Amino acid sequence: MIKLKEKIGYGLGDMASSMFWKLFGSYLMIFYTDVFGMSAAVVGTMFLVTRVWDSAFDPIVGIIADRTHSRWGKFRPYLLFLAFPFAFIGILTFTTPEWSMTAKIVYAYITYSLMMMVYSAINVPYASLLGVMSAEPHDRNVLSVYRMVFAYLGSFIALLLFMPMVNAFSEGHGEQYGWEMAVTVIAVMCTVFFIGCFALTRERVKPIREKQAPLKDDLKDLLHNRPWWILLGAGIAALIFNSIRDGATVYYFKYFIVENSNEPVTFLGIPFVLSGLYLAIGQAANIIGVVLAAPVSNRIGKKRTYMWAMVVATVLSIVFYWFDKENLVLIFIFQIFGLMQQAVSSRERPQDACIHDSSLLRFSNQTFLPCDATVKSSIPSILHFFYPVRENISGKHLLHLLFQAFNSSFHNPKCLMLVSLLFQFPDDFFHSSFG
Repeated sequence: MIKLKEKIGYGLGDMASSMFWKLFGSYLMIFYTDVFGMSAAVVGTMFLVTRVWDSAFDPIVGIIADRTHSRWGKFRPYLLFLAFPFAFIGILTFTTPEWSMTAKIVYAYITYSLMMMVYSAINVPYASLLGVMSAEPHDRNVLSVYRMVFAYLGSFIALLLFMPMVNAFSEGHGEQYGWEMAVTVIAVMCTVFFIGCFALTRERVKPIREKQAPLKDDLKDLLHNRPWWILLGAGIAALIFNSIRDGATVYYFKYFIVENSNEPVTFLGIPFVLSGLYLAIGQAANIIGVVLAAPVSNRIGKKRTYMWAMVVATVLSIVFYWFDKENLVLIFIFQIFGLMQQAVSSRERPQDACIHDSSLLRFSNQTFLPCDATVKSSIPSILHFFYPVRENISGKHLLHLLFQAFNSSFHNPKCLMLVSLLFQFPDDFFHSSFG
């Protein structure tokens, strides 16, 4: 039986990761264009070039992690030794040097590439840690719930506090300084959470097979894993849908809602901007959705729960098209219910469990998969090929062109919501393949 403090400790790992990941998804594009000073086209090209290498780096990390042996275990050492590099490079990524534009572009390429590499280097082992903490499926399911709840909690904190911190630090120092210091605060928190995850968790499960499998056998197992192919298709669709929606939010509020023309919402003396509240409320809704997922799925089944939740989330997202900027209350209400439904669906995705269990059958029902990190790193690796598609759709082309056209006859930035919906339906389709 896994104790409560270890469940919390495991959740802290994804809490740290999600805090930075949400900053990347929601704020990095607008930081590069509006603060750092790069054009949207240059940023889109940078995302494309750097992600090609990053897509190959994930399986490298997985292969190395599978073959790691230390007194702290296979996967926990990465949490300890990479916590500080993760925070330091994260700060550098959101730092604006006083250099020429050419030098700044080179700096952005280097820091962004390093950030994605260290993110993979700490997250692939973290994801694989679940399989060695307990051999009991019930324990792993409970740990997965803690992981998701803490991930959404971390996203909620980061999105709620980030822009107020940027505004506070910017007073008397400038906007660039404000962004750097706000990220520094988040980075310090992430370091503490990663070290806490290392200190509070334990690796208990050892592979039955003493000899490490050849890499070609790992890859062969992967290619014959049917759930892996299904989740890959669903992952591509979900990635583009969620990323376009998240990436559009700050632009949506800045240029369409024109949040600067609205009074900030003040709570406990802290002024919160509308975009930050919108994103943070969405994460709170995700937490509620995760909690509701278990009783609903116990009643109607996981597959039906997932499918109906995705259908409702799709419908609620479509309705955004008809909202005008004066309909703030409705915009926030539909954000809550839409993301709550998505959280229900994501909680009921078979994901790692299906991939893990399918591979275990090929290894004579072992309790620990020898190539666990290799398998778990494979989908993120391939999805990284689609990050440039996401970034170019949301940043280089659609976001840039649509938001420049707000005051023309084609004034509706909300059509970006409908673009993202094109990728919602494939997500539904692929997950319907699970019987």
